[in-house]
Amino acid sequence: MRILVVGAGAIGGFFGGRLLAAGRDVTFLVRERRAAQLARTGLVIRSKLGDVSLPSPPLVSAETVKGPYDVVLLACKAFDLAGALEAFAPAVGPDTAILPLLNGLAHLDALARRFSKKNVLGGQAALPLTLDPEGRVLHLGEQLAISFGELDGTVSPRVSALAAEFAAAGIQAGQSTAMLQEMWEKWAFIATAGGITSLMRGTVGDIVAGGGAPLTTALYDEIATIAAANGHPLRAAAVERARTTLTATGSPFNSSMARDVADGHRTEADHVIGDLLARRKGGDYPMLTVAYAHLKTYEARRQRENKA
Repeated sequence: MRILVVGAGAIGGFFGGRLLAAGRDVTFLVRERRAAQLARTGLVIRSKLGDVSLPSPPLVSAETVKGPYDVVLLACKAFDLAGALEAFAPAVGPDTAILPLLNGLAHLDALARRFSKKNVLGGQAALPLTLDPEGRVLHLGEQLAISFGELDGTVSPRVSALAAEFAAAGIQAGQSTAMLQEMWEKWAFIATAGGITSLMRGTVGDIVAGGGAPLTTALYDEIATIAAANGHPLRAAAVERARTTLTATGSPFNSSMARDVADGHRTEADHVIGDLLARRKGGDYPMLTVAYAHLKTYEARRQRENKA
C-alpha cells in the first residue's frame, strides 16, 4: 500500500515515521523549510512507546509529487488546508483514500468538493504530540489513539487494509462505524480544552484551583447543545470522560491551542471554535463567544506585531 503523508509535523511525523520504520511504503510531502530540516537531522521521534530515528525519510514536494497513491494521510494544520489541497492533488486518483487527521469537521466538505466524497474517510487521532525546536517529534505521554472509517458507517476493505498497515507498525487503529459521531465528540472536547485553557492561561489543574471548573463545564455544555442541534448528541460515556478530564484537580493537562498562544503561533481558532458558532441553531452561547473573541483578539495582536 503506497501511503503519502502530507506534513511531517507532530502528527504526520509520528504516524508516518512509525509506519516507515515498520517497513511500510511511506513518502512525506513537505515544504522547503521542513525538507531542509529533515535533510539535516532526519526524522526523529521520542516516545515512551519507543524512539524512532530515520536518517533519510523519502520526501517529495508539491512540484515533484506524482500519483496515484493508495492512501493520503493528511496531517497539516486546518489553516493550511487550502494550500495542501493543491499540493497533494496529483497524488489522488479515483480510488485513493484520503484520511484527514485535522481538527473540526469543515475539512470533510472541502475535500469532497476538491476531489470526491468517495475519496474521503473520516478520522481522528488523540495523543499529546509536539515538535521541539530541533524538529523532533515528542510524544508527551503514553496515550495513543487513532480511529478512522467510512463516513457512511460501512465496513470497507480499504479501511481494513489500512488498519493492517498501522497494526504492522504497532499502532492499533480502531475501525469505526460511527466516525462522524466520534469526530463530533472529539471536537467538543478539544474546543472546550482549547477555549478554556487559552482563555484562562492555565492548565486544567490551575483552572480548577482558581474556581473555574464551572466555566469549563458551561463551555462544554454549550458545545454539546450545538452538537445535538446538528444531529449528533454527545453520548453519555464521551461526556463523562470529557468532564472528568477537564475538571480534574491538580491536572497538568494543557491544550495545544494554549501552547500556540503562549509561543506566539497561529491558532486554529476559526476551525475549532469559530466553526462551532457558525453551526449553532439559534440561542446564546456566551462562553463560546467569549473564547472565540479572546482568540481572535490574540490573532489580531499577533498579526499587527508581526507587521511592525
